[in-house]
Amino acid sequence: MIQGIFHVSFTVSNLEASVRWYTEVLGLQYLRGQVQENEYTSRLVAYPNVKLKVAQLLVPGQPMAPGANHHVELIEYERPHGRDDLDLSTNNTGVGHWAFIVDDIHAEFNRMKALGVRFKADAPVAIEHGVNKGGWAIYFTDPDGITFELLQPPPRPKNT
Repeated sequence: MIQGIFHVSFTVSNLEASVRWYTEVLGLQYLRGQVQENEYTSRLVAYPNVKLKVAQLLVPGQPMAPGANHHVELIEYERPHGRDDLDLSTNNTGVGHWAFIVDDIHAEFNRMKALGVRFKADAPVAIEHGVNKGGWAIYFTDPDGITFELLQPPPRPKNT
């Protein structure tokens, strides 16, 4: 039975550039990096003679799953290098996104826009229906076109 999420991983085109973006723009904390070029990794990913550059990152202040030591893993396939021209549009099967909770979406939007982040809307979008009605959300992409979301949940009623 599944007990939790160990980590999330993305394949990126340039590990060093992605680590810089994920730490400077998103505020994730770099934990460690490594090169994986061994028989175990080749069997795991099903590519003979594979060579990966890997970075592990943390979301500051967030708890870890039991046994986990990082939240996000970025992988650059040096060998074999994959395609850099895939259509990562969110309506394509298999393409996902990760949503980050923020307390002031407008301030975060302005900060990130000033850093050159590409957003999919001109401004945060008011959530008008569903369980998050009254909140705000906006999609954006990293330098490789991977989609993320900022979400400011609606105000929750205070206990009286």
